[in-house]
Amino acid sequence: MARTLVGVMGPGDDAQAPDCQNAYELGRAIAQRSWVLVTGGRSVGVMDAASRGAHEAGGLTVGILPSSDVRGASSFIDIPIVTGAGQARNNINVLSCHLIFACGIGAGTASEISLALKAGRHAILVEPTAETVAFFRALGPRTLHVARDASHAMQIAMGLLNGAADT
Repeated sequence: MARTLVGVMGPGDDAQAPDCQNAYELGRAIAQRSWVLVTGGRSVGVMDAASRGAHEAGGLTVGILPSSDVRGASSFIDIPIVTGAGQARNNINVLSCHLIFACGIGAGTASEISLALKAGRHAILVEPTAETVAFFRALGPRTLHVARDASHAMQIAMGLLNGAADT
């Protein structure tokens, strides 16, 4: 039986504390549901926070790294995937997941959300700004979801993965 892979995407070096807190909580909740966490794998920001949350809750973590080696990988990653693809690895992040959560926004995160919407994957924005919602809603109104916090984001995800979204 295939495992459910769920991505948590967000800024690295420029991540804000609330985004990292949401990512940590999502990582824990993902692990508690026996889903597999997928992140960009680095030891900074949202990636590290989500991986730490999942790891501490006994979950399996996969990090899809931009580099050609594991330097800079989060110590909370169980399976590092080395791509040597730089930011192009964002497409691998998205296509490997059943759905993605986005905690915060930056250029890399925006590309992941856009790639998810283009591929018909569900993207759940956690505590986004009104401008962020408006922009992405114009790109993918049927697969974009907005959550007020990490708990609400998990409710949306569970509905989507059970085939009955309550957004």
